Amino acid sequence: MNILNLIGRNRLLFEGDLLNHGSKLSDLVKANRFLVIGAAGSIGQAVTKEIFKRNPKKLHVVDISENNLVELVRDIRSSYGYIDGDFRTFALDIGSTIYDAFIEADGQYDYVLNLSALKHVRSEKDPFTLMRMIEVNILNTLKSIRQSKEKGVKKYFCVSTDKAANPVNMMGASKRIMELFLMRESRDIAISTARFANVAFSDGSLLHGFNQRIQKRQPIVAPNDIKRYFVTPQESGELCLMSCLLGDNKDIFFPKLSEELHLITFAEIAVNYLKQLGHEPYICASEEEARDFFNKKARSLSGVEVWPCYFTHSDTTGEKDFEEFFMEGEVLDMERFENLGIVKSSLSYQDDKLAWFLSEINELMDKKQWKKSDLVHLFNELLPAFDHKETGKYLDAKM
Repeated sequence: MNILNLIGRNRLLFEGDLLNHGSKLSDLVKANRFLVIGAAGSIGQAVTKEIFKRNPKKLHVVDISENNLVELVRDIRSSYGYIDGDFRTFALDIGSTIYDAFIEADGQYDYVLNLSALKHVRSEKDPFTLMRMIEVNILNTLKSIRQSKEKGVKKYFCVSTDKAANPVNMMGASKRIMELFLMRESRDIAISTARFANVAFSDGSLLHGFNQRIQKRQPIVAPNDIKRYFVTPQESGELCLMSCLLGDNKDIFFPKLSEELHLITFAEIAVNYLKQLGHEPYICASEEEARDFFNKKARSLSGVEVWPCYFTHSDTTGEKDFEEFFMEGEVLDMERFENLGIVKSSLSYQDDKLAWFLSEINELMDKKQWKKSDLVHLFNELLPAFDHKETGKYLDAKM
């Protein structure tokens, strides 16, 4: 599968920047010790591979998914083999006391990269998953930063999202709040982050779902009115590593918009995807028609198998009409890199407001009782410009 062709490109986005800064990146990796949290997710795997292939002194990776860690090791051994440094995996929940014991037992790292996140807009559909999102995206981040400071870590990197810029959904707003806390914590430890676009074929993404639908001989469903920017998994790893190792304190890296990074609809990608597999899309008028397609006699056009597709307009909660990587008033450095921009962040925050937010969240968790409206209210208090779009419809109610 040629991912670049699917997303309308013919070359990797950061080739020039890696050529210009590759030797410095390699030297830094070889000389240092790394902890990657959330290492078995799509971005975490990409980051881990970028570090591994540059021969670090030490690379420990942590993730809650034991199965994905197994696949990560198989992938690394099959592609890169072995290194002289200390490479180990740990199937741990970062929020657990067992993880705390792990950090106490060692914790000797120069760089900590936190790629763990709840990243789906659909995760805000109920108050419990939404609180889990707050725990993972905000509370666990603060915990790991505190531990990094106590252990003398040089630099902490945490991934953000383009949806943190002028957020309209709770996921993006949770990452925006995380960025506010990062700015506060950067007084005591160097921190950088990155906002970037959708990672093509990342776990749980719509494009990853295309693979599942083909394997299970099910219809391809996608919105035809939403355009998004896409980066490849490899590019996501490169972007995070460059932000971590080359970014100054409080820098937010993002991919520059150019001819090489442009908007494309999910429906366009679906058509490109099917054609790469040798299928011709067959446009259905309803979910029912699409579902029933394979129950009927298989159809073909000039010997080419057709595949049912249902392309719809989006009407679910939290969908943003367009994507952006920075906001009005943010100071940008667009000169240092060829295809990377930097927000020289000076996000204003109020210590008392951040403390209040944490206190309110902890009180709700202690009570073990809250409503979604309680959490939306807290977000609005901390982010007055937060424009949450509640339609009452969620992706779990669609095919």
